[in-house]
Amino acid sequence: MHKRALLKAASLSLSLPLALLGAAPASAQTRGAPTDIKFQLDWRFEGPSALFLTPAAKGYYKAANLDVSIDAGNGSGGAVTRVASGTYDMGFADLAALMEFHANNPDAPNKPVAVMVVYNSTPASVMALKKSGIKTPADLKDKKLGAPVFDAGRRAFPIFAKANHITGVQWTSMDPPLRETMLARGDVDAITGFTFTSLLNLEARGIKAQDVVVLPYPDYGVKLYGNVIIASPRLIKENPAAIKAFLAATAKGIRDVIANPEAAVAYVKERDGIANSELETRRLKMAIDSAINTADARNDGFGQIKAPRLALMASQVSDAFGTKTRVNPDAVWNGSFLPSAAELNVLGGKK
Repeated sequence: MHKRALLKAASLSLSLPLALLGAAPASAQTRGAPTDIKFQLDWRFEGPSALFLTPAAKGYYKAANLDVSIDAGNGSGGAVTRVASGTYDMGFADLAALMEFHANNPDAPNKPVAVMVVYNSTPASVMALKKSGIKTPADLKDKKLGAPVFDAGRRAFPIFAKANHITGVQWTSMDPPLRETMLARGDVDAITGFTFTSLLNLEARGIKAQDVVVLPYPDYGVKLYGNVIIASPRLIKENPAAIKAFLAATAKGIRDVIANPEAAVAYVKERDGIANSELETRRLKMAIDSAINTADARNDGFGQIKAPRLALMASQVSDAFGTKTRVNPDAVWNGSFLPSAAELNVLGGKK
C-alpha cells in the first residue's frame, strides 16, 4: 500500500505541471488571436508619422489585441486606393482625396470611409519668397504657381482662388523633390503644399523662414478638413471592434505625442535612421499647431466632424475637382467607431 501511495503521489506531481502548462494557451485564447491591421501612411516617415508610430512603439495597439504594421506612403491618393484595393486595412489620407475617390468611382465595390479626423484644418498653404512682392492672395493674380499634380493644396486651389477672387494663375508641374528647389531658383512665383513640409524643405535649400510668405488656406476662407483615418469596408463589416480598438489606442498615443513631441520623434528615428531629429521635431510641432490642436478642434472635439462643414466641403470638392458625380457627405464619414469623449480628450485645455 505504501508503495502504491508513493507511485500515486509521484504521478500526481508529474501531471500537475503538465495541466498547468496546458491551461495557459486556453486562457490566452479566451481573448482571441490579435487582429492584423496593415496601416498605410500618407507620406514618408517624418515628424507627423509619430502620431501612429508612438502608439505602436509604446504597445498601445498590442494591448488592444491588435498587430499593426505601418508603412510609409507617397501621397493621400495612394493611401486611399491601397485601402480601396484591400492591400491595406486602414490608412491616413486627406479627406478631399477620399471624397474625390468616392465621387469619381461611384460603382467601386470597396470605397474606404473616414472614421476619425486627425487634421481638423487642412495644412495646405501657398508659399512665396518675400522678394517676389507677394504678400496677400490678391497678389497671386496672373502669377506662375508650382506643385505636383496630386498635391492637396493644388487640387484645392480653386476653392482658395474662389474665396479670394484670384484669376489668371498658371501652373507648372514637377515631382515633389523639385517643388521647393524651383521656388528657391525663381522658376515659379509661388508653390502650394503642406506648410510643415514645404517651409522646412525651403530651409534645407538655404531659404530662411523669415524670407518666406505663408498664406495658410484656413486663414483665407478655406475651411477644409485635412487628414483623416480611413478604414476599408471589409474591416467595417467583419471586425468593427478592431476599428474601435485602433482608434482608442491611436488617441492615447496622440495625447502622448502632443504632450512630448521630442520624445515621439525618437520613434520616427527608429523607422528612418537618417531622419534629422531636430528638424522632424519642428515639423511635428508645426503639424500639431497648424492642423491638430486648432481652435476648431478644441471647440468641436478632437476626432469629430460637424455635419454642416462636411456638407460644405463635399460641395466645394465636387466643384473644384470636377468630379464625375457629386460627393455624398454621408457616404464618406462614419463616426460610430470613435472612442468615448474621455478617450478623445487629447488636446488638453484651450489655448
